[in-house]
Amino acid sequence: MNRLQNGIMILAVVLLGVAGTSAKEPSGRPIKILMAPSSTVPRSDIIKNFLNKCPNVTVTLEPKGSDFMLEAGGWPGAYKFTVFKKGGDAIYSTSTQWLSNAVKDVCKFVNAYPPK
Repeated sequence: MNRLQNGIMILAVVLLGVAGTSAKEPSGRPIKILMAPSSTVPRSDIIKNFLNKCPNVTVTLEPKGSDFMLEAGGWPGAYKFTVFKKGGDAIYSTSTQWLSNAVKDVCKFVNAYPPK
């Protein structure tokens, strides 16, 4: 019986450790991203991925209220995202096979970028 209890305890610790690493990162400051008119990736797909990967980021239609602009191009297997700061300077770019990875990369960058 003692071996069974030890096995259950080890399994519980492993499961709790896996659950802890799969939790979302804590939300940072609210960030608004404007989609570039030249983007070819559907806005709804971008929004869905931001909600899952980066809940503090929202996609806005208001250019004056945005913090960044995102040009999202490509197709499944070849996504290319470029982030622009106010004023139009490109400050970050990523290329990935998966849309979720491109959004995750952008999320990590905009959350680390110095606030205005």
